[in-house]
Amino acid sequence: MSLFHTSPFPASVLNHPNFNFKLAIKTSSSSHHRLSNLCITASTTLKRTTIMASRLAKSAIGAARIRPSVLPRSVPALTSVTPARYASNVPSEDPKNKAQSIVDALPGNSLVSKTAILSGAAGLSIAAISNELYILNEESVVAFCLLSVFYAAFKLGGPGYKEWAAAQIQKQKDILNSARADHTNAVKQRIENVKPLSGVVDVTKQLFEVSKESARLEAQAFELEQRTALAAEAKKVLESWVSYESQVKQREQRELAESVIAKIQKELQNPKMLQQVLQQSVADVERIVASKAQ
Repeated sequence: MSLFHTSPFPASVLNHPNFNFKLAIKTSSSSHHRLSNLCITASTTLKRTTIMASRLAKSAIGAARIRPSVLPRSVPALTSVTPARYASNVPSEDPKNKAQSIVDALPGNSLVSKTAILSGAAGLSIAAISNELYILNEESVVAFCLLSVFYAAFKLGGPGYKEWAAAQIQKQKDILNSARADHTNAVKQRIENVKPLSGVVDVTKQLFEVSKESARLEAQAFELEQRTALAAEAKKVLESWVSYESQVKQREQRELAESVIAKIQKELQNPKMLQQVLQQSVADVERIVASKAQ
């Protein structure tokens, strides 16, 4: 019974019918062995780091002893320069603010809830490790280191990425705003260009009246042109009629003259007619001579 009381396994596990005590002891011993190896590795690494730091300090002190005339003026002592330079370049963070930031990083709305959550998480971790529900091994250390690296990367690179994302968002906003401004200016310019056409209705009405007047004048001009063409055609017809009548009269006169001449020539062939004409001519001559003699 004393063995079970001193064993790392709870009584519920020991009293289980399928519990293999040898296998459990072997597993527990292997876990303790891994943990001891991890502790030895960490202590060895710490010793090596301490030895390297002491060697670096000794080399710096030896270099200062070898060249005491140059180094005190150009490179002051490490104990006095390093904190001053650190303090002058990067201001040290207030411990209260650091503690407050750590407290704010914990989940919860109030200090009591954060304390309760932290205490519960610590208690669960201790219970899991003590009851062998969780075994601290190399994989756990590696996982913790990876999570620490990821958290550090997020903590250190988060602000830079946030600034980069904000810059990209602002860039896109500037592009969109400039495009909107250009579009607004183009619309305003188009409105200004179209403003002179605001009286297009009145101009259209005037043009319509002018077009109606032009159509009326064209109709009158066409009517006058038709009348002129009709008068010219009538004149041409009348002239043709007058020419035809003159030709007919000339032909009738010529025929009449020819008939008279032919009749006279025919009568002149008659001796009686010739005698009568001769007598008449002699009488006319005598009358003319008598009238002149008187």
